[in-house]
Amino acid sequence: MFTSQTSSFQESIDVEEKDDFDSEEISGYSQKIQLNCYYTIYLYQGTSLTLIDSSLPSEAEPELRTYISRRLSKGALLGGMGNIATVELSIPEQAVGCYCCLLEQERSPEQPDADGNGYVICFMGGSEKGLNLFRIELDKYVQGLHSSLQTPELQNLETEVRPYLSRWYEESVMHIYRVVQLVQNNISFLLHAALSHTHVEVINSDERTKTDTSRFIKAASLQGLSQQDTTTASLCKAISEETQSDLIIDCSTSPPTLTNTVSNRFCDGWIQAFLNAAERCNPFLLRQILENFKLKVGNIYADCSSVSKAGFCCWILFFFFFFYASMLQQLLDLIQFAEMTATEKHQFPFAPKFEQLWIITLSFPLCRNSSFFNK
Repeated sequence: MFTSQTSSFQESIDVEEKDDFDSEEISGYSQKIQLNCYYTIYLYQGTSLTLIDSSLPSEAEPELRTYISRRLSKGALLGGMGNIATVELSIPEQAVGCYCCLLEQERSPEQPDADGNGYVICFMGGSEKGLNLFRIELDKYVQGLHSSLQTPELQNLETEVRPYLSRWYEESVMHIYRVVQLVQNNISFLLHAALSHTHVEVINSDERTKTDTSRFIKAASLQGLSQQDTTTASLCKAISEETQSDLIIDCSTSPPTLTNTVSNRFCDGWIQAFLNAAERCNPFLLRQILENFKLKVGNIYADCSSVSKAGFCCWILFFFFFFYASMLQQLLDLIQFAEMTATEKHQFPFAPKFEQLWIITLSFPLCRNSSFFNK
């Protein structure tokens, strides 16, 4: 059984609409508890499930198998797509979040009808809401196991499969927590870099730290919202009023030294929220705060877009008003100029300009044939 220190996720997702994460309303998150994480892997053939390995207590595994069989019979597990729900098992937590994914075996010429055969991977820990925040990471982590499951009779169970399954929580959930713990008050620089598409380079560190930082930047960006992402990057660069250079994180010192740091008031305002969640050892709350950060950026973008559109419309109206008002004034001056005598025309301000305008006006057939312009 894999064990890690974390606080209870409880109802951290309820802070979605709150901007002040320091308020007493979430003081309950400060309590730390022992979070137990479990895994189970089954061989799925036809309609039967065969246990391969599990970290669940012996009395809880049959309960999980019954639950999985019921889900499979209803067609609720699709190949390669994780399913997250709350299950009640004979474990200390009783009700726990459960991620299940069916990895289908590749069909071979010898077994053309092997549809549905494969492995069912289950990860249990935290809550359903908490695991849903990391669905993408969990899907990707399970796919990373695919090549290891091609070994006949899983001869690599103890050397590859079991260690890989045991690390699911550390690798799929804890990366954001590790990054916040690493940079502490400098987290705003990473948030700004994520929004402004600034490249972040980590030097003098292990591969895990580099990977964690890259995943944090990706999670904090507005990836997938191409228009908002591009516009937000432009806004960040404009607000910072500085030429963007690569953000360098040098891990040769403790704490790490950051070079070419750029931030703004908006990103700085989220520092304390991240530090509070990290202090409570709550990776689920950290992820929720990160999602709230992106939601806030999206709202700001939407507001700016509305103002820009409204401002553009006002500018168009002002342009046409100014243009037609100017044309009307010139027409009135032209009429006044036409009724003047030669001496008055010579004394009239901007006479050369109106003489040219008069010639241009008479060049139009409609004006040439008009009795007014031929006085």
